Amino acid sequence: MAIDEDLEKPLMRSREEKTDENGSCNIIIGNGMVYFSTFVAVCGSFQFGSCVGFSAPAQAAIREDLHLSLSQYSMFGSILTIGAMFGAVTSGRIADYIGRKGAMRMSTCFCIIGWIAIYLSKESLALDIGRLLTGYGIGVFSYVVPVFIAEIAPKNLRGGLTTLNQLLIVTGSSVAFLLGTIVTWRTLALTGLVPCTILLVGLLFIPESPRWLAKVGQEKEFLSALQILGGKNADTSAEAAEIQNYIETMESLPKTKLVDLFQGRYIRPLIIGVGLMVFQQFGGINGIGFFVSETFASAGPSVGKVGTIAYACIQVPITVAGVILMDKSGRRPLIMVSAAGTSLGCFLAGASFFLKGRGLLPAFVPVLVVVGVLVWIYIDLFLTSYVEIYIFFSDQALKFIENIDCKSFKEKTMEITQSYGVIIMIIISIYIYFRMLDR
Repeated sequence: MAIDEDLEKPLMRSREEKTDENGSCNIIIGNGMVYFSTFVAVCGSFQFGSCVGFSAPAQAAIREDLHLSLSQYSMFGSILTIGAMFGAVTSGRIADYIGRKGAMRMSTCFCIIGWIAIYLSKESLALDIGRLLTGYGIGVFSYVVPVFIAEIAPKNLRGGLTTLNQLLIVTGSSVAFLLGTIVTWRTLALTGLVPCTILLVGLLFIPESPRWLAKVGQEKEFLSALQILGGKNADTSAEAAEIQNYIETMESLPKTKLVDLFQGRYIRPLIIGVGLMVFQQFGGINGIGFFVSETFASAGPSVGKVGTIAYACIQVPITVAGVILMDKSGRRPLIMVSAAGTSLGCFLAGASFFLKGRGLLPAFVPVLVVVGVLVWIYIDLFLTSYVEIYIFFSDQALKFIENIDCKSFKEKTMEITQSYGVIIMIIISIYIYFRMLDR
């Protein structure tokens, strides 16, 4: 159908195209501004990782300096997910109302205020407020960053550039883990301001998403943004016409409501999207990731810092390997293998603490904990990447999604999928919190 064909067309032509036999003017467009805009946007992804990675290496120092109980610190670590839930739920409307750049700017301000509150905190309330604010910021980032990148990138670059979102998340987390072993927790909080500053400054020099500008009727700004992304001498008239036609087609379609998601023809893609994210989150990666340093330390003093550094160093290579394998081996096989590996890591970690609690094989417990937790986290990290890309970017998922005749359904599905994923994160975090109260 016409809409499907339009969705397959890139926002801009690839770098080298020639005039066709019908005489239509194809253009040569450089992608320098696209790369720079992507770099600025993924600073939000890096910020996401910094927030997630902060609580684990800072746990012992914060509890000692502020005299927090284990349950109070568990609340601090877990409350990030509550803020992220509200951010994910409201992200779509915010991005549509104030634009992609506006949403990123607002999210950055929440993160800056949150980091400052954490840095200046003298007791648990200020810590929790700061953590909640950063959680809200990264919740919005989780939606608007990949959407912005997908809307500015040409089709031949879109897949690679969107994977940078996940890569920069784990990079930010790794950097936070490494820095947390050598600097104080207050200094670590200040380092969270660095990607925020780069993002705020960078937003001054990149264009808004042309598709959003066209959607809200800002004709002049739309053409200007398209020209900036295309290059000074590029002829973007064909791309402008395609986008305008797409927007007009979307506006002619009936508006959808939340209840429309549950129509019979949408049930299968909805179950796939939400189901994969829900069960992936039930793997417990966030509950472990927020407190992984203390988990290693509880297995034995000798593996505390070593395990934390190993966790930080391997994250990025594992994610890169996952992206490469995903294109070579396919999504479904790797999701299935990753799920099996996550189960194995979970079993090893659980078995190690079972043995420790009964005083069995004490020499092997630290090794089993490190191996089990690392396998658990890294395979689950693989699974996270595959699930997100399988849902939103793989051909299998698009066979379902592209047959749907309304773009707003796609946006609502993406928001709901992310929101349910965060809700499961909250459930896991609350469970850990109450377990801590029992200790």
